Amino acid sequence: MPHSSTTWERLISKKRYESVSDSEKYGTDESVRGEFQRDYDRIVFSSAFRRLQNKTQVMPMPESDFVHTRLTHSLEASVVGRSLGRIVGKSILERHPQLAQDKHIQEADFGDIVAAACLAHDIGNPPFGHSGEDAISAYFLSEAAQPFLENLSDAEKEDLHRYEGNAAGFRVLTYTYPAHCNMPGGLSLTYTTLATFTKYPKESLPARPGTKNTSEKKYGFFQTERKWFSTIATELGLLPKGGEQEVIFHRHPLAFLVEAADDICYRIIDFEDGLKLGLVPQEQGMELLRQILNDAPDRVSRLSFYDWREEIGFLRARIIGKLINETAAIFLQHEQEILAGTYDKPLINELECKPVLDKISKLSIDLIYNNKPVLEIEAAGFEVLGGLLDACMKAVFRPESKHHRKLAALIPTHYLQLPETATDYERIIHLTDYVTSLTDQAALGLYRKIKGIELPRMY
Repeated sequence: MPHSSTTWERLISKKRYESVSDSEKYGTDESVRGEFQRDYDRIVFSSAFRRLQNKTQVMPMPESDFVHTRLTHSLEASVVGRSLGRIVGKSILERHPQLAQDKHIQEADFGDIVAAACLAHDIGNPPFGHSGEDAISAYFLSEAAQPFLENLSDAEKEDLHRYEGNAAGFRVLTYTYPAHCNMPGGLSLTYTTLATFTKYPKESLPARPGTKNTSEKKYGFFQTERKWFSTIATELGLLPKGGEQEVIFHRHPLAFLVEAADDICYRIIDFEDGLKLGLVPQEQGMELLRQILNDAPDRVSRLSFYDWREEIGFLRARIIGKLINETAAIFLQHEQEILAGTYDKPLINELECKPVLDKISKLSIDLIYNNKPVLEIEAAGFEVLGGLLDACMKAVFRPESKHHRKLAALIPTHYLQLPETATDYERIIHLTDYVTSLTDQAALGLYRKIKGIELPRMY
């Protein structure tokens, strides 16, 4: 293996940020519950994960009970990710038997790592989907926000001007509020799961618009977690890139599988939602799904469905199975390039059915994501999130006003209790933590109350 490559022996590590010694840990019998399965379980039981049940995936605040939320999307992505991880892990252990011999790594460990990272991949997303990120960025670029940003560095400003849910997710997983506990480390996940979660292992600056490298299109951590990610990357042997003062690394190889699981799920299952909601013409949509499978005519003739919705479920299940196997094969084909940092594009770009997936993506954008009710609610989300952020900023940075002090009383105290040495940037990040933690309905309800549109009920 080239000297410039990283190695699976370093990449797969059970090390985690914990203050207790190994002898004090509970459940140390890994034949029952492995370290990476423990990561998965910790995410499931976190309050941030639970709140995903009321955060937008495709349709904001859906009235239909079968439309996906961020929670169901994350669960489905984790199932796809587990399969991808196990298929890849089986071959990697055959190619690198020392992993099992020296480090006791099993096929299931690869599945658990990818499943845990997939489960958390949207855990930092704000209300109202990706438009929520745009709304936060728009507020911090507005004139109203500029007085609060005067003392921030360029990198700190860039974190806010180009707000990123992936970075917020890394913070959710790794940050402990001082008012909650004196043990840092957030959920204290393994370094490998945290690195696998980080699809964009770079800080916000330098921005690289127009880059062809998929891992550089966004950023993966705020300045508050910059040193923390650097520690993880160095421990796991991630290959650095960029200047000496920049925290930019090549991806952990398993992050490509997280990206693929997300891509497979949102392209196919969001499209399924659009079909069931009547936003996508039935025959046109069904034909595209059949094209992915490319079944022989004799197989098609043996199947009879009396409800087209049931046929969609059947097609979706088979399509996902097909894409999992093909994507895993592509990863294994490029393993050496990925380890050497010379491969940096989405795995699904090499699927034979990519032209059909592109047609599905275009149809989804035109008919689902740009559907009028979706756009109307997303537009309202800009007003809601901008209004909440402005109220929070005034409450903290202009406390001389009685009105602002009353607004501050509405913010949970752990977002306000920081050391006296805390910078303006750290205070602002705490406030964005609060706003992004809200569900769609909670954000809307709070906005209505502080604007006097709706009065709270008195009990």
